[in-house]
Amino acid sequence: MGPARWLALGSLLALGARLEGRLVGEGDPGFGECDRFFYAGTPPAGLAAEGHVKICQRSAGAARFATLYSPAARGPVFSAFRAPRPAPAGAEPHWLVEPQIDDPNSNLEEVINEADAITTVDSLGSKQALTTDYLDSDYQRGQLYPFSLSNDLHVATFALTNAVPMTQTFQERWYMNLNSLMDQALTPQCGGGNDLYIITGAVPSDVKVKDKVTIPKFVWLAACCAVPGGGWAMGFVKHTTGSDVIEDVMVKELEKLLPSNPQLFQNNCGETEQDTEKMKKILEMVNQVQDEERMVQSKETSSAVPSTRSKRSALQPPDAPEERSSLLGNLVGFIATPFIKLSQLICCLVVGILKNTVYVLWYAAKQVINGIESCLYHLGSATISYFLAIGEELASIPWKVLKVILKIIRAILRILCCLLKVVCRILGIPVRVLVDVASFPVYTMGAIPIVCKDIAVGLGGAISLLFDTAFGTMGGLFQVVFSVFKRIGYKVTFENSGEL
Repeated sequence: MGPARWLALGSLLALGARLEGRLVGEGDPGFGECDRFFYAGTPPAGLAAEGHVKICQRSAGAARFATLYSPAARGPVFSAFRAPRPAPAGAEPHWLVEPQIDDPNSNLEEVINEADAITTVDSLGSKQALTTDYLDSDYQRGQLYPFSLSNDLHVATFALTNAVPMTQTFQERWYMNLNSLMDQALTPQCGGGNDLYIITGAVPSDVKVKDKVTIPKFVWLAACCAVPGGGWAMGFVKHTTGSDVIEDVMVKELEKLLPSNPQLFQNNCGETEQDTEKMKKILEMVNQVQDEERMVQSKETSSAVPSTRSKRSALQPPDAPEERSSLLGNLVGFIATPFIKLSQLICCLVVGILKNTVYVLWYAAKQVINGIESCLYHLGSATISYFLAIGEELASIPWKVLKVILKIIRAILRILCCLLKVVCRILGIPVRVLVDVASFPVYTMGAIPIVCKDIAVGLGGAISLLFDTAFGTMGGLFQVVFSVFKRIGYKVTFENSGEL
């Protein structure tokens, strides 16, 4: 082992000392600080069951991913993480265990090395898988959250609570599928992956490794892109038996395949605002990934034939007769070789043509089916939206009628209030004023004779005054004239008497 690898291993061990696998309490509805690895901060609903353990996996003082672990199956139900980052080169696997799963009373709150746990953890391996469970078997520890997608020297992903039994061939293809999907399809169609939420899980079968660790029936991946106005959601399934390639499904279809029919993403990852164009581009890239896997399968199949032949030749005894390498045999082989090669070439061409034709027909049929599904989806969405709009309008009619009735009642009440105000004001006028107003016509009619009498008396007095004034004036004048004449006559008489 070179110095660089020793340095990488030393860094790995140093980070392993700071790795924390915090078990979340039963009272916590989520995964604590690891809720940020789920869309809208909400873990899947319906997958957690009695006995399952929620783990917030930490590394270097920060949360890395979340795991729901099943002690009964001794394997993870799912692991959730955000957009993957390029993994650093040079790190080596260093498998770790979670002490508190086997020993709830353990004061070790960090994931530790499996070798160190033997002497520090009671009942080690009673509820979780260990490396010894995989020895002398055809299965390896396959990570649900692969180390190739991590960015912390692979430390956190090498927890045994993140691993399920996989054969070497299946594990290689699964990792190849995940890397290709992330690099070619999912991350490029989600703005670089900053808003990409990933959940990988395994559905257990009835088969176990050494009657301890449950082998998954199939593994699955669900992706949710939460880009505003351009999000999408996709699902993928890969069976552990057979040579089937990874299969793309809608998230709702994936949920039907899982136990308890859960809901992986809240509100189905904003289903009403998903971008169908991006989903079509993703499906096109998924087809390329599937074609790559088929090519790998065909190469493995073709390479298996020579290896079988070499094994058969190795089984021949060393003292085989030299007659088989005689000149006649060489001559026959020399003559037959071109024909054999030609027939093999023709067979390869025919198989290749048929395979490509099948691939083209399959791709065209899939595109047609996808187009029909998209049209049906849009038609169904439009129909549902139409009926929802009609339903909203019909539901709003009683409310509108009630509003009109309430307005009419309000108007009537306002009229009654106005009438009451008028009555109150009328009742507030003094009674004497009302009596005076009511008796005004009677007093008016009764005063007419008196007024006429007063007018007549006034006119008679005025006329009498005029006559008195006239006669008085004339009498005064006569008296003055009489006095003057009297004085004049007295003077004449007086003078006449003096002369005498």
